[in-house]
Amino acid sequence: MAAKKRKSNRNNRAGKICISMILVVFAAAMSVQIVKAYQKDQEYARKQEQLEVQLQDETARQEELQNYQSYTQSQEYVEDIAKSKLGLAYDNEIIFKEEP
Repeated sequence: MAAKKRKSNRNNRAGKICISMILVVFAAAMSVQIVKAYQKDQEYARKQEQLEVQLQDETARQEELQNYQSYTQSQEYVEDIAKSKLGLAYDNEIIFKEEP
């Protein structure tokens, strides 16, 4: 009976060691997954910050384009183009030119 009990204790100890090893491997695998998830989270946070900055830039650019569009549809724009590109002036306007 003593031999049978020793064998049972050895089997029991081997079982405990096997379960302990499985738990250690499982814990290590979970740690690796947690680290990867944390790194991915940090990467997404950086990307979100970059996209928010880009959104602000594009919003400002959109406002500039809207202002330019309203300017190009104004009478002031037409006058500026007529004066600068075509050299036109109103009848009562005097134009001074610098000598080189």
